[in-house]
Amino acid sequence: MKKVIKFSALFLPCAIFSTVVIATGIFGIVTRGINYGIDFQAGLIEQIRIAPTAFTLKYSGIQTVTVSQSSTGITFVQTGVSSDNQTYKFPYAQYPTVGEFAAALSAVADVSAEVACPADTALKSVFVNAEASTKLSADPYRFHYAPSGIETIEVAKVRAALAENFSDASVLATGKPAERAFQIRLADNGKDQNASLNLRTGLATALKAAFGEDNVAIISTDFVGSAFSKSLARQALILVAVTLLLILVYCMFRFRWDFAVGGVLAIAHDALIMITFIVWSRMQFNSLTIAAILTILGYSINDTVVIFDRIRENMRFNPDMNITDVLNQSQTDMLGRTIITTITTMLCVLSLVIFTTGDIHAFSIALLVGMTSGVYSTVYIASAFISFVSLFRKDHGKYVEKAKPAKAVTSGEVV
Repeated sequence: MKKVIKFSALFLPCAIFSTVVIATGIFGIVTRGINYGIDFQAGLIEQIRIAPTAFTLKYSGIQTVTVSQSSTGITFVQTGVSSDNQTYKFPYAQYPTVGEFAAALSAVADVSAEVACPADTALKSVFVNAEASTKLSADPYRFHYAPSGIETIEVAKVRAALAENFSDASVLATGKPAERAFQIRLADNGKDQNASLNLRTGLATALKAAFGEDNVAIISTDFVGSAFSKSLARQALILVAVTLLLILVYCMFRFRWDFAVGGVLAIAHDALIMITFIVWSRMQFNSLTIAAILTILGYSINDTVVIFDRIRENMRFNPDMNITDVLNQSQTDMLGRTIITTITTMLCVLSLVIFTTGDIHAFSIALLVGMTSGVYSTVYIASAFISFVSLFRKDHGKYVEKAKPAKAVTSGEVV
């Protein structure tokens, strides 16, 4: 006979441990706050890089020439009334260095390049200011790069550059120090109707004054107004609350009320553990984070329901067994299934952690934390609550079959 693991011995210590961890999360929210993404905090978020000019492009013709950069190369499109549209492509595979690219530019009439970086600089390493017009003219259109061995810039220096006009600016270093990449968040208090334009303009002015007119490249810009962010936050809270309510109703019909409450406590525990992790890791709390939390709620309750089914089955087969012993027996029965299912799922998520970046990378890390918490909460939170409630039940948690009314017996005698 399989040895029964006494999971119940850790019910109280684990409950205390979870309470302490969640309390640290609440403390972190109060003292450090949540790193809200642009979805939930009104204002401007810009990704910038402070880097020198690699080369500039100029156009002196009468046609219209636009330039674009993709993951495979640089493309020019020439249009005009008196000529057919023409497209010139310079793939990185064919022109791997800036020097080779500049030499080949003679194919595009009236376009010239002035190279400021070493000729052997990798062409695919250069980048542009996303807010600059892609239409070439006599004014230089800049490509930037991060030279090897370039001096790093500390976050404190960027904050100091913004302190005069944006004292509440949030600055976060992203990527490697040598990339000199930063995320800057400026809050919108809802009083300025032109906040989007004014914040962008003020930020660009402050950065260029501190680091040079030609050394600031804006990689991406996001802006959400105060009214929209409040609405989105309210909808997210309603969504999570409704999810918990529906799970509670389902478990009450499927099992018993104490099972239902235990299951909801377990998934609420998982959500709070994920929020605690997000608070202390300074991960952005955005729509993708909400998606991760809801994903974990579904994953965790699925694991919990499977365990509940085995608990109910063991209670039926062993009606005189104490509920705590039933819980230990059921968790032991399902331990192999729980471990195998969790590990195989984690391997898929782990591949996303290793091979992705950005929001998907953060989403995957949140899933790993949630899955670990989901297994833990099923064993030690949901079961602990059921065991605790059984202390106050008259039947001490034992399975009691509902009495069925006896069928009327007829003799067949005609009276």
